[in-house]
Amino acid sequence: MATNEKQKTLVNPQHQPTVAALLSIIPGLGQLYNKRFVKGASLFILFAAFAIVMFNFISSGLVGLVTLGEIPREHDSRVFLSEGILSLIFLAFFLTIYYLNIMDAYKDAKRIQLGWTVPNIREGFKNAWDTSFPYILISPGLFLLIFVVVFPLLFMVFLAFTNYSLYNAPPRHLLSWVGFENFIRLFSIQEWRTAFVNVLSWTLIWTFVATSLQIALALFLAIIVNDKRIKFKKLIRTVFILPWAVPAFVTIIIFSALFNDNFGAINLQIIEPLFNTRIPWLQNAFWTKVALIMIQVWLGFPFVFALFTGVLQSISSDWYEAADIDGANRWQKFKNITFPHVMFATAPLLIMQYSFNFNNFNIIYLFNQGGPAVRGQTAGGTDILISWIYGLTFDNQQYNMAAAISIILGLMVATFAFFQFRRTRSFKEEGNF
Repeated sequence: MATNEKQKTLVNPQHQPTVAALLSIIPGLGQLYNKRFVKGASLFILFAAFAIVMFNFISSGLVGLVTLGEIPREHDSRVFLSEGILSLIFLAFFLTIYYLNIMDAYKDAKRIQLGWTVPNIREGFKNAWDTSFPYILISPGLFLLIFVVVFPLLFMVFLAFTNYSLYNAPPRHLLSWVGFENFIRLFSIQEWRTAFVNVLSWTLIWTFVATSLQIALALFLAIIVNDKRIKFKKLIRTVFILPWAVPAFVTIIIFSALFNDNFGAINLQIIEPLFNTRIPWLQNAFWTKVALIMIQVWLGFPFVFALFTGVLQSISSDWYEAADIDGANRWQKFKNITFPHVMFATAPLLIMQYSFNFNNFNIIYLFNQGGPAVRGQTAGGTDILISWIYGLTFDNQQYNMAAAISIILGLMVATFAFFQFRRTRSFKEEGNF
């Protein structure tokens, strides 16, 4: 009974969506079946032109991606790898449009079944333009994203599964696929495992301590400056934001001179007169880490201070007046009013601060190039993962190991950011606040 009622609603039951979809296996035929003649002819010509022009490139690229070359000194495996990745991108693009072509024919046939009238050429162009206009606007950015971001990332990911190193560099040698061997080496060989554990542990300590201190200092200063008893607030805020106005690399280079063991002002003018000794800021890994954390707190707190200052000014004074009437002390007002509001408004940006410091290459490299050196290891005493990857790539030419570590680094940052953003209250519905 229900089937009969459904069939009565079909104005044109002889027109079958399944037939249109099957005909669209050859692009354009399904549209011709739906009497979309201009659209069908255009799709057939576009797909045919793409297949004729790109078939040889895609097929040879995919073969080269498997073999990575066959003749040493003549074939460059890096070129084969690049062409193979481009072939995968073009093939993915082709398959996506091919799938959309089938779905378009199926949906049009479904609408024709229900009585939809096929528009004329003018209406068809107008409808197509209205539908595709947003995609036309974003297409330049999408293509730029694919070839500037996605392509290099895929190249790096593929390198992690090859044997590309200083002693096996093309075109003199051909690369070969080694599977997960690089990841196994990272955790099974003593030298690599020790270096990875040391660098990862320092990266986590660096990220948590430096970022938390800069946030705590910024919140402390913002609360003090926001106090009604403080005068010259504009001047104080301007002074606190000045470190943010100076380019970071300039500040880091200045601090590297100030912390110099031999002629730095911190040793000569402060430490030695007071304690009759000199601290080996650049020669001892522990003191280098202390200096790096202090510098990062100096560089990072102005931005967070500006955020907190704006949020504190937006909190209604009625909340604090109600708390005073209830007899709340300063700590209770901070715990129940100030801190929740500040965190709710700035939590996503604070998470970005942790992610930024996790990959903060500039300060590590410019201050002491990740040193001091550690005997028997490819990583310096203050290298974090990103600076270690840089050293492996440009100093040691261990491209395969650098790519493997980069994948692990990317997964760690993405996982942390994803779960933290999901837990952030500012991303939930207002009713859950």
